[in-house]
Amino acid sequence: MTPPEAPMDGSAKPGELPPAVSVCAPAQLTVLSKRSDFLKAARARRQPAPSMLVQARRRVPGEAEGIRVGFTCSKKVGNAVARNRAKRRLREIARRVLPEIGHDGWDYVLIGKPGDTAARPFDMLENDLRKALIKLHSPKS
Repeated sequence: MTPPEAPMDGSAKPGELPPAVSVCAPAQLTVLSKRSDFLKAARARRQPAPSMLVQARRRVPGEAEGIRVGFTCSKKVGNAVARNRAKRRLREIARRVLPEIGHDGWDYVLIGKPGDTAARPFDMLENDLRKALIKLHSPKS
């Protein structure tokens, strides 16, 4: 899939600016930024995956709208460059997967694992998140 700012037919004119907003994202994801939201998610459900840990919690009614997601990587993942790379990858899979599988009214926190998050092939990383979300939202047996 080609991004909107890079047409395949080469019809972009020199000096033409790319669109200000990506037209690819079907739903808006709100990014968690408050520590208290991360702590609430840490006390709720969690699902390990080969390349990440997914924490999820259902918000109380009226707390916020839509799907909210947070990303974190500890220093065990590596230096700042390695942590940022892992978080970029987590952000991209969240952008692709959560609008389609995530539930409205839930908070999700994706936690990177040392080595695995940055080194795992991207399609496998995406499948890991899909499987983790399906397990998180399945009724407990």
